[in-house]
Amino acid sequence: MFRIKGRIPRKVIAWGLPTAWGAMAITYKLTCPLAQQDGLGARVVTSAVFFAVGTGLIVHVRQALLRELRQVRRVAGAAQSALLRPLPARVDGLDVAAAQLSADRSACVGGDLYEVIATEHGVRAVMGDVRGHGITAIGTVAAVLGSFREAVHDEPDLGRVLQRLDRALARHVRSRDDPVSEEFVTVLLLEIGRDGEIAALNCGHPWPYLLSGTSVAPLARADPLPPLGLFPLPPELTPLTCGSLLPGDSLVLYTDGVEDARDGRGRFFSLQAALAGAVRHDPITPQTILRTLFAAVLRHTRGRRSDDMALLVLRNDRTPVQCMPLGARGTARATTHNPQPTNHF
Repeated sequence: MFRIKGRIPRKVIAWGLPTAWGAMAITYKLTCPLAQQDGLGARVVTSAVFFAVGTGLIVHVRQALLRELRQVRRVAGAAQSALLRPLPARVDGLDVAAAQLSADRSACVGGDLYEVIATEHGVRAVMGDVRGHGITAIGTVAAVLGSFREAVHDEPDLGRVLQRLDRALARHVRSRDDPVSEEFVTVLLLEIGRDGEIAALNCGHPWPYLLSGTSVAPLARADPLPPLGLFPLPPELTPLTCGSLLPGDSLVLYTDGVEDARDGRGRFFSLQAALAGAVRHDPITPQTILRTLFAAVLRHTRGRRSDDMALLVLRNDRTPVQCMPLGARGTARATTHNPQPTNHF
C-alpha cells in the first residue's frame, strides 16, 4: 500500500502538468477578450501563449522520456551485472581477469557472455557471443549462462555440458513470444585440468590465443562446429585436446567484436599483434593484458564500436615444487603449489 501511495504524486505530476497547461491555453482562447480580436498585436500575443504552452509540453515530455530511459538503463545494467557477475581474481591456481564493452556506448548491456568455474573435473570456462546485442540479448545470455553454471558441476563429460547448453537455448527460443528462426550463439568451452591439459569444444567461436613466454599463437586451428541454434549437434561430441597451459602461460579468450573492430580507413584490429606487444610488459598479469588490449582497441577505433567486445584472460600461476626423495617408500615427484590469492589491481 505504501508503494502505491508513493507512486501517485509522480503520476499526478506527469499527467497533471500537461493537462493544466492545455486547459490554460484553451481557457485563454475561449474566454480572454484579447484572444477574440483579429488585430496583429492580439494574434502575436495568442501565438506567443500557444508557443509557450507547446514548448513547455515538449520539454516536459522529453524530460519524462529521459527519466524512463535512465530507469530502463539502470535496470538493464543491474541485470547485466547479475548475469556477468564479477569473476574472482583467482580460480584454482589460475589468475583471472575479464571485461566487456557494449556496442551501445550509452548502455552497459551486451550480448557477450563468459564464466570461469572450478569443478571436480577441472577449471571450466565458457566464452560466448549471442546474435545481436543490447537489452534483447539478455534473455539468451541468461539461458546459456544459467545452464552452464549448473551443468559444469553435474556433467563429467564436456560434450554433455555442450548438449545441456544447446537444449537450454532451444527451450529459450521456444518460450519467446516472437521466436526468431535465426537465433544462435557462438560458444567456446574449455576444460583445464590440474596438470594444465586443455580440452575444448568450439561452436563457431574464435579460437583463443595462447601466450607462452613471448610467443603468441592460436590455441588450435581446427574448424569449429556450427554455432548453437543453427543446426543440431552431432550425437558424439569429442573434446579436442589442445596441449597444456603450463605455469606462466596465459590464455586470451575473446569475442569477434574485438578482431572485427575497424579504424577510420576500414582496417581490422590485429589482436595477435596487440598481444605480441602486451607480452613485453613486465609483469605479465591478466589485468595488464586486459588493460593493454582494450586501450589498443579503443585507440584503433577512436572510441567507435560497432559490436560488443569481451575479453577473458586466464593465467596459470601454479608453481611446480619438487619434493625431496622419499627413500625406500618412493621417489621424488612433482606437485603443484597454489599460493595465496593476490589482488593485482
